[in-house]
Amino acid sequence: MAEVRSHRRITFFIALALFAQESTWNFYDNQVPVLLREHVTSAALVGALMGMDNLLGIFIQPWIGNRSDNTRTRWGRRVPYLAVGMPLAAVLFVFLPWTTSATMLIAVMVGYALVANTMRPLAESLVPDFIPPERRGRANAVVKIAAALTIIVASLISLLVVDDHPHAAFAIPSVILLVVTVVMVVKVRDSRSTGYQEALAEDANAGPGEARVPFRQVVTDIATDRDRRRVLLLLTVMLFGGAWFASRSLITPYGMEALGLTRGEAGGLTLPSGIAYVIAAYPVALLAERYGRLRTMGVGMAVFAAALAAGSVVQTATATVIVFCVAAVGAAAFLINAAVVLWNLAPSSRVLGTYTGLYAVTWYLGGFAGPALIGGVVDLAGWDSMLLDIAVLAVLAILVLVRLGRLQTRTEAPILK
Repeated sequence: MAEVRSHRRITFFIALALFAQESTWNFYDNQVPVLLREHVTSAALVGALMGMDNLLGIFIQPWIGNRSDNTRTRWGRRVPYLAVGMPLAAVLFVFLPWTTSATMLIAVMVGYALVANTMRPLAESLVPDFIPPERRGRANAVVKIAAALTIIVASLISLLVVDDHPHAAFAIPSVILLVVTVVMVVKVRDSRSTGYQEALAEDANAGPGEARVPFRQVVTDIATDRDRRRVLLLLTVMLFGGAWFASRSLITPYGMEALGLTRGEAGGLTLPSGIAYVIAAYPVALLAERYGRLRTMGVGMAVFAAALAAGSVVQTATATVIVFCVAAVGAAAFLINAAVVLWNLAPSSRVLGTYTGLYAVTWYLGGFAGPALIGGVVDLAGWDSMLLDIAVLAVLAILVLVRLGRLQTRTEAPILK
């Protein structure tokens, strides 16, 4: 029982860290485009600048994950970076509305994106550091719920504060980030985590020059290993990430073109599905513990694909809202468990941060390629078939997962089934 309480306690602090970080990210996505529009007239350029953080994340997150894996201090390997990065991100974030030129604004945006991208994989990697494999799904569900709730926080700040106090509004997420930094520094020492202690033990048994695990070595090991489960899982993440991001980023034009809605009405189609996702997150983690993670992920992906396929048949606003709620529940089964499976496939506690970064890379690549691919198909076939197109992409991800499941049955790791 004491061990369970300890796991719950550390899960709360990890979720708090992600909540603080994502509060700034979501408010950034809400309000920085408005700041850019004060200096930049091109919508395409605004979109490109807003997408810059994801591009930087592809390079920064696996790098910082690997760097933290190889860090050894009395505080551990993740918290020292968080203790520096979170306050620095808060300072850069609060400075955004005070910029007076496009050059200054973009410079601060780049600085914030660089620092904030270093924090994401570090906080997430604390989950496998502290939580044993069989309970990581529950912990990750709590973390994902905390991150999802920041969408509501950012919306409330925008609704209640921005119009009257545009500068002070940016200070609210920054203060949250600073307060949580203090809490993390005082309450969390990942030098006490099981993962860190295992890494120290492996360091002691390693030969000269083998204590550090370079990023290139991790990638080479995954790419050349005869066990293809990790490669297949990362491919699944990229394919399903493409389907998920396409369903979110293209829904507004779909609602306008296929359903005849106004821009505002179309933009609100996914709001109920966000609530459905939050409600489903923890239950699907429990289902994964009982029935197996791969099985739960596969069923969830099938639900996602079937729901969108059904939405292409009954094209009304009400039906689309229902379809997206069902699809969000299915997607939660994948999103909560996929990272856990990758962590559990890691050959060593010394590479958990790197694996977190690699998960982020494949997810972001899917987020970049998926909407572009589906958009290209829409250009050829029209908006009416968009949901079916996304469903087909999800089915491709399911096929890869089925192959992974067959390989898994040959191993002795029932936790991944």
